[in-house]
Amino acid sequence: MKYCPDCGGTIALRIPDDDNRVRHICTSCNRIHYQNPKLVIGAIPAWEDKVLLCRRAIEPQYGKWTLPGGFMENGESTAQAAMRETLEEASARIAIIDLYSMYSLPYIDQVHLLFRAELLDMDFSPGHESLEVRLFSEAEIPWDELAFRPVRYSLEHYFAERKSGRFTLHMGELAPVAAATAI
Repeated sequence: MKYCPDCGGTIALRIPDDDNRVRHICTSCNRIHYQNPKLVIGAIPAWEDKVLLCRRAIEPQYGKWTLPGGFMENGESTAQAAMRETLEEASARIAIIDLYSMYSLPYIDQVHLLFRAELLDMDFSPGHESLEVRLFSEAEIPWDELAFRPVRYSLEHYFAERKSGRFTLHMGELAPVAAATAI
């Protein structure tokens, strides 16, 4: 950031009083412009013993499979974000059950939240960010073609816990990996 989006003044990097981090501060209006992690919100839409996956039509990870999800927008709740992303990417309507997993990825300034959800009907189709959408049983999941580690870990936990019917919240912090398997 070089210029203040509020007044157009020049931005300086410095530590504000009573803070411990370098921040973007306008030299004209003195506004502090905080930069915080992005929330990536998604769902595990289930229908009977299957989950709905989307094959990505965008980068990163073009052509790989993922759960419907994306960046949370201002003015929406996390549950609303999961429902919106599922509708946008899979044209599917869901009912949120509960928060299922939360993974922090501090190396890319993201937090991924995935909700367990029920598909409300079988009316789904690819949205503009998906090449295709499909229901998969555990045995059919294309494990080697999954796009993101939080998705893989969440699906592994989900299918293991589905057998007992007892679901718990999963949390973790993911470190960077080699470029070939990033995120």
